[in-house]
Amino acid sequence: MVGTRKIIRLAVTESTNSAALEAGQQGAAPGTVIVAEAQTAGRGRLNRSWLSPPGMGLYFSLLLRPELAPEELPKITLVAGLAVCRTVETEYNILPKIKWPNDLLLAGRKFGGILTETGAVVNAAPGQKPFVVVGVGLNLFLPEEGFPPELQGSATSLASHVDRKISAETLLETCVSAIETEIRRLEKGEFASILKEWSRRDGVYGKVLTWVAPHGKPVTGVSLGPGPDGILRIRDEAGVVHEVISGDLSLVRASSENIRSDS
Repeated sequence: MVGTRKIIRLAVTESTNSAALEAGQQGAAPGTVIVAEAQTAGRGRLNRSWLSPPGMGLYFSLLLRPELAPEELPKITLVAGLAVCRTVETEYNILPKIKWPNDLLLAGRKFGGILTETGAVVNAAPGQKPFVVVGVGLNLFLPEEGFPPELQGSATSLASHVDRKISAETLLETCVSAIETEIRRLEKGEFASILKEWSRRDGVYGKVLTWVAPHGKPVTGVSLGPGPDGILRIRDEAGVVHEVISGDLSLVRASSENIRSDS
C-alpha cells in the first residue's frame, strides 16, 4: 500500500521521471514514488513537454525492478496505461480510451499520459537488471480555457467530465497499486489477457492515422491495433501492414472500412 512505501513529495521539480531515474541510479528501493505539485520541465513521449501547473494535476513516477527480459520492457507502457485507465473508470464511473502507446483520452481529448524509461544502478553488480521508471501525468482540474491555444481542442481535464470530487491523493494510491498489480501479471506471462483488456479501450482502432517514422517518411493507414507483441499495426491504402515501433502518430479521421476484428 502507498501508506507503507517510500513516497518522496516535492513542491516543484523539473520532472518526476528525472528525479526517479536519479533515485534509481543511487539504489532506491522498488516501489519508491516521486510525486510533485508541479513540474517545470515535465516531459512525455518523443521529448514533448507536459504542462504541469501547480495544483492542477497528478504528476508522479514509480520506480520498479520487474522480472522481465529486456525485450518485454516496452510492454510496460501499455500495461501502465491500462492500469491507470481502469483506475479512473472505477473511481469516477467514466470510460477513458487509450491512444497507442501512452495517451489517455476522454471524449477524444488527451487528459493523461504515460512515460516509461529505464536506467541502471551506479556500479551495478554484473548481470543486475535495469530498473524501470513509470511516469504518469494526469490533468485533473485545469479548465479548457487554461490550456495554451495550441492545446485547446486536443487536451482536457478529468474535472471537465465528472461531477464528483476528485482526490489526487486517492488517485495516487489507487494508480500505483493498479500499476504494480498489472506488472505482476506481466511478469507471470499474462500479456495476452492484458492486451485483450487494453484493446477494448483502444481509442483509435479502425481510424486513419498518419505515422511519421524516425527516418521522416510519413505513412497513412488504418489502425489495426497492437499485435500480440504490443506493437501497433497500420494498414496503408495499398494493403501493406506497417509495424509502428517508434515515431510520431497523429489521428487523421475515422475509417469507413469494415475491418475484421482478427485483421
